[in-house]
Amino acid sequence: MPRELSKVVLPTYVVEPPDILRIEGVHLVPKEPYLLRANDVISVEAEGVLDDPPLQGAFPVEPNGTINLGRYGRVRVLGMTVDQARAAIDNHLRQQFRQPKSWVTLLQTRALQQIGGEHLVGPDGMINLGSYGSVRVVGMTLVQAKWAIESHLSQFLERPEVSVDVFAYNSKVYYVITEGAGLGDTVTKFPITGNETVLDAIANIQGLTQLSSKKIWIARPTPSTCEFQILPVHWRAITATGEAATNYQVLPGDRVFIAENRMVAWDTFIGKFTSPFERMFGFTLLGVNTTSRLSGKILQNSSNNNNGP
Repeated sequence: MPRELSKVVLPTYVVEPPDILRIEGVHLVPKEPYLLRANDVISVEAEGVLDDPPLQGAFPVEPNGTINLGRYGRVRVLGMTVDQARAAIDNHLRQQFRQPKSWVTLLQTRALQQIGGEHLVGPDGMINLGSYGSVRVVGMTLVQAKWAIESHLSQFLERPEVSVDVFAYNSKVYYVITEGAGLGDTVTKFPITGNETVLDAIANIQGLTQLSSKKIWIARPTPSTCEFQILPVHWRAITATGEAATNYQVLPGDRVFIAENRMVAWDTFIGKFTSPFERMFGFTLLGVNTTSRLSGKILQNSSNNNNGP
């Protein structure tokens, strides 16, 4: 049984909702011919123009379909290939210079920006890659998810390569259940990283409360309704004396159950049982006192009226 000093390595991680994957592009080049779109970025370098300022740098394609070359003016490149954009820039510069020559390369596309970053695995097991569509990754390891994403992107990109990692481990969790001594139980869920023990789990809820006893166990899920796997925890041993025998490693799906303090639970039960009677007797006593006071004043006023002149 895995415990503090003899932990086991968890199985290869399988992606499930609602995990968050981080995707980074290693090699993302659009297939030819690629037509420039708004928010794409191209690199332009030219000779045969002014030395100050030189025509060199990265220029984004603006929403109106043009790139702003500063004092050299604007050139419309929307819907053109890179070669067509270079020809358009050369034609534009020839209006000001005799023999300009430019070099144009594609630096970044708007669509590629939608691939990189964090992606939530939806309830349908898919991740959204923006204009490139969605890819099913549920039930896959990270290597399989990488292959699935690259296979999908190969419809649009030239031999794509990406790296895939887990940004947030949301699907593999364990639970800490604190019995509330008649005041309602508390269930807290924590993502699992593969290194937690019972002591770590209880530390995450800031220790035991005044409602809790030191009777603690792990309830490990089993496929059969007639079988139970209960791992008792000796609280004083794992805390006061540092014994690791019952400081078990917490596995995905485990329930760390903290039983209630029986004396506090009994006190709560007595309070719940007697509280209605206390309220009823209190209301009755208040009514009797009020009636007595009002009756005394009425009788006194009546007596004064009878003894009057």
